Amino acid sequence: QVQLVESGGGLVQPGGSLRLSCAASGSIFSRSVMGWYRQTPGKQRELVATITVPGNTNYADSVKGRFTISRDNAKNTVYLQMNGLKPEDTAVYYCNAKYVAALGGDYWGRGTQVTVSS
Repeated sequence: QVQLVESGGGLVQPGGSLRLSCAASGSIFSRSVMGWYRQTPGKQRELVATITVPGNTNYADSVKGRFTISRDNAKNTVYLQMNGLKPEDTAVYYCNAKYVAALGGDYWGRGTQVTVSS
């Protein structure tokens, strides 16, 4: 029922930019806090950025000033604009939806690989 599909990952040079997209289905988007998380081998999945239904944002310290999360409620899509990419940003990036209505719910996409390298 609920599906999150990420796109936009790929290989980029240090200092470059990339925009990730996450399309949501299942009629939960309008009642969900959306977020981006990332994970590298051997590490815990970490929060990158979140955006609430009203549009309040939160960022990990490591990406502040470089990444911007946004959402288009009409398109049921959340974006992550990544600028000034660094090699340490290399990870699998996952889209997350936290349903805040009724009994709640937590949903994840399959992830998209971002590689920052020369």
